[in-house]
Amino acid sequence: MSLKVQTSNVTNKTDPKSINSRVFIGNLNTAVVKKSDVESIFSKYGRVLGCSVHKGYAFVQYASERHARGAVIGENGRVLAGQTLGESV
Repeated sequence: MSLKVQTSNVTNKTDPKSINSRVFIGNLNTAVVKKSDVESIFSKYGRVLGCSVHKGYAFVQYASERHARGAVIGENGRVLAGQTLGESV
């Protein structure tokens, strides 16, 4: 049996350390891509504390800035559901 832990929806903390470990994902086809998809893709870069998906974009909150920067390097320009993603920290 596998146990999947769901992450928080909170990605808007104003703590400077939190801001630097948050990734913005733009040009996201949210008609097709769900929160669980975003979590699955971005969790390979480090511990995801929170994930919030909105119409056309999402935020992923990592435990560290290093993980966030790794995700941006690894996923920027990826084509997902027919759209090219753009990420930034």
